[in-house]
Parts: sequence; C-alpha cells; structure tokens
Amino acid sequence: MLYPLAETTECDFKRELETKKPKSWLKSVSAFANGIGGKLIFGVDDSGEIVGIIDAQKSAEAISNLIKTRITPTPQFILTLEKEQEKSVLILTIEAGRATPYYYKADGIREAYVRIGNESIVAPDYILNELILKGKNQSFDALTSDVKKEEYSFTLLEATYYERTLLKMEPKDYFSFCLADKKGYLTNAGRLFADQYIVYNSRVFCTRWNGLEKGSAFDDALDDKEFEGNLIYLLRSASDFIKNNSKVRFYKDVEYRVDKPDYAERAVTEALVNALIHRDYIVLGSEVHINMYDDRLEISSPDGMFDGKAVQEHTIADIGSMRRNPVIADLFHRMKFMERRGSGLKKIISETEKLPGYNESLKPIFYSDGSSFRVILKNVNYGTTKVSDKVSDKVSDKLNEKEKCFFNVLMTLAKQHDFVTTKVVAEATGMPEATTRRYLAKFSKMDIIVSDGKNRSKKYYLKNTSMTEANP
Repeated sequence: MLYPLAETTECDFKRELETKKPKSWLKSVSAFANGIGGKLIFGVDDSGEIVGIIDAQKSAEAISNLIKTRITPTPQFILTLEKEQEKSVLILTIEAGRATPYYYKADGIREAYVRIGNESIVAPDYILNELILKGKNQSFDALTSDVKKEEYSFTLLEATYYERTLLKMEPKDYFSFCLADKKGYLTNAGRLFADQYIVYNSRVFCTRWNGLEKGSAFDDALDDKEFEGNLIYLLRSASDFIKNNSKVRFYKDVEYRVDKPDYAERAVTEALVNALIHRDYIVLGSEVHINMYDDRLEISSPDGMFDGKAVQEHTIADIGSMRRNPVIADLFHRMKFMERRGSGLKKIISETEKLPGYNESLKPIFYSDGSSFRVILKNVNYGTTKVSDKVSDKVSDKLNEKEKCFFNVLMTLAKQHDFVTTKVVAEATGMPEATTRRYLAKFSKMDIIVSDGKNRSKKYYLKNTSMTEANP
C-alpha cells in the first residue's frame, strides 16, 4: 500500500468511518478540495497501524453519499479499496478543486476548511476571500476599485518604466497592463503603483538586530525603518536598507582585488520582488518584514505558497509559475525587476552560489506555512577568521615594542578604512612620514601588506583580506 507513514498536509488517517458525526472527516474533504488535494485513509489509526474497515462496500456508499449531501459544491473524488494484512482499507482521494471555496454544510452551518500542517481548520476570512477569488478565476490585484486614476499621480512608476525599458508609458498602457479599466477606475494593482499611499497593507518593516536573535526594538535594534506606499518605492527603500546594513569585504593580491559582499545583490533583489508580488494584500494589518542579524537576512511576507503546499515540500527546481498577483508580477517582469516567471527561487540560489567563500552550508533556505513565506539568506562572511589576528600571531615575536605599537595602530586603521596611506598612518601614530614609510616597507617585505600606486598616492592594503568591513 502506498501512503505516508504519518498524517501530513496531504494525508489524514481515520480509524473508522464516523457516520453519526461525519464532520470529523468531512472537514478534511473540504480542506483538501480547497487546497492541493489529499487522501483520507479509513481503517488506519493515528499511529499508522492498520485496523481495517468492517463492511467496506457499505462504508464506501456512505462516504459517497455524505460527500454529495454535505460538501458544496461537490468536489471530484475517487474511492479505492485495498487489502493489507487481510484487512480492508478504504482510500478516499480528493482532487484540488477549481470551484473554491468548498463548504461543509449541516444544521444551518456552512464552513470552508483549509489544511494547516496535519490539521483541518476553518478558513480565516482572508483565506476565504482568496478562495472566493480563486473560484471565480480572479485575483485581488486585477479587481477594479472605486478610485479614479485622475485623482492620483504615477510619477515614480512612469519614470521607472522609462528608465528600465526606454519606453514611455502611455495613457492606454494603464488599461493594457490592467492598472485601470476603460472608465478610468484603478484596479488594486493600479492603487499599489500610485505615488500616494492608498493601500494600507502596502508596507515593509525593516530591522537590523544586534546579534543573532530578535530583542527589544529599543535596546537591541541597530537600525529600524518602516516604509509604506508605492511598490517600486518599497523595493528601492528595502534594498537600500539592506545595503546600508551589509558589508563588503575584499581580498587583494598584487594584481587584483576581489569583493566579498555579505549577500549577493541580485539574490536580495529577487527575494524582495518575490515578497512584494506574491504576498497576500488581503490580510488586514499585514506587511513584509525584513530582519537582519549578524549571520543572516530574513525576508518574510504574508501568506504561504499560492498552491497551498509548503515550499519546503517542493523541489525548488520544479516549482512552476503560480502567481497570486499576476498583474503586479507582469509589470515587474516588464520593468526587468524579475526574470523568467517561476525562476525567482532558483535565481536566489544560483546568485548566492557565485559569492566568494560560498559553501553548501550557506545555501538559502525557503520556508512557508499557511500564513507566511520566508527566505533566509546566510551571511557568507559571518564567522570567518579575521586575517589581522593571524598576522598578529605571525609577527608578534619578530617586532620590537615600537614596531608592535605601530602594527596595532595599522590593524585598527585596517578595520576603519578601505585602504591607508603614509600620511594617514603617520597622523595616527604620531611618527614622521619618513619613519612611517620605513615601517610600511618592512611590513611589505614581511608579506603582510601590499601597495598600489607610487610616491604620495601610494595606497596600502592588508594582503589576502580587506582593510575594512565598511558599507559599500
């Protein structure tokens, strides 16, 4: 018999068929039909042990009748009988439905259920609204509002569209791109691209925490920003926040320098675009959250995968293009903020893999449940041994006291500047420039620092590391 060893998002066990209180299993029928489908297996207890069903034929008829009378509209289902250890097991397979929501109805009650983990729960209002739109083959962003386009401006959208496509956005494009209808009323997508802040949930909250965990926003946040309004503005503001709170290290050999950013810029952009275009804007009081820690960056958005399945249960390479907000996604694609549809998560991985210092332990993590989607990018520079510490051990026993003092000042400057010059080091040490040049020459011969340029324009770098961990 082929079924999971435990109850999952797509599988539910029932020891016996309950006909007097059929809601105990019919709610799972509703949840499977409203989600990605699933199986109800009768004759197996919660632990996965086969106990069998008595009078399988009568039970099968009861199951079919109860589904047809208690679930509306009637979902597509298949009933099969299997024998295992001389015991009968009924497998009820529910197909993912297109006519959502599928309700359980009895005693004047009508409830739609959804699957969260291995439980079937009553669909919250925002999920129910999304199911209604799905059943009508509509999306939130394509719905027409009661807001007139002429009442708002779109300067940022039009300027960005021209900047990225070299095409002028014409009045007719608002209808073509489904940002407004023929009467000039904005769709919800149009409202999200207006210069003014007219969709309350169009917000991004950003925090750079001090350390590896969240704490008090007053005591443990190194930086804290809230942005609201136009989606392009949110994308740019969130990108700037991450850049301002990230570092770019580098290592320099004699002939070239290689940058080592904490995160791949393109991977960050893809993660932010994914959060903005695939999030659920129906959820009241919701927003995208960006949390930065010493070792990682987390980007979380409201609601999970549009197909209802947890992203961690997918093979990333096989995830197709299922878009909760197709109008927004199409416009972002036109403006080249995102690549081929359905390739965003793969792009996040591939761009991160290109970073110097990357290894498999730094692979991005994707997680979703019924209420959120989270991307975790790991800081590829976190935990790397500082070369200055290595160098200090290497030269400590080869320097006199004055040289050690000079060396300590040099290491301090290395953490504060992109490079150092003779003048900068001389001012910091209080030594004459001639003496400073002599010390720097000695450290060059010891293969600790390398230089670039000549005479007064000469710059010095620590070899095989950055002289700084400054912002880009």
